[in-house]
Amino acid sequence: MIPDHSEGQTPVDEDEMEGLRIKTITTQAELNDFEQLNIDQAAIWVMKNHFTPGEIMTESFVKKVHSKMFSKVWRWAGKFRTTDKSLGVDKFEISQELRKLLDDTHYWIENKIFSGDEIAIRFKHRLVSIHCFNNGNGRHSRLMADILIKDVFNLPVYSWGHEQLIKPGEARYTYLKAIKAADKGDYIPLIAFARS
Repeated sequence: MIPDHSEGQTPVDEDEMEGLRIKTITTQAELNDFEQLNIDQAAIWVMKNHFTPGEIMTESFVKKVHSKMFSKVWRWAGKFRTTDKSLGVDKFEISQELRKLLDDTHYWIENKIFSGDEIAIRFKHRLVSIHCFNNGNGRHSRLMADILIKDVFNLPVYSWGHEQLIKPGEARYTYLKAIKAADKGDYIPLIAFARS
């Protein structure tokens, strides 16, 4: 299988492809479908449970959520990447940068530095920029934001444009534009998109 990828997606390299659990997958569309089934199960798990800030703000929880989302498709699900990518911090800095993010977010929550939506979206944005995993970082960061907004702030989970953002289209274009604004410190478009 030679997967294709859209703008803003991290391509899966040959070594990572060795971690594919379902060897009958031959196209990117099939891979997307199997991943989405696994992600849907993880989302059900999230909705059925309640997590405290102390649980959420740990490296082990970040890994657990990724594993829940992708472990039926990838052997490396829930494990930090061991190679560098065109996005994200150096592979040796992942744990350190994640710890900083978790500490910052805990501080924002405790001291009510921003609104609940802004905390969840800032967390999501920084988490995806660290790029902890080989793949699935955007989808993982969105589910983590949903967990924060639901369990810490008692607000409804995000709609994320009501579409799967892995496929090219208007919603993905708007999302990537909002990400670029957040890269420059303007979180308003990303918050608006998350709630659209």
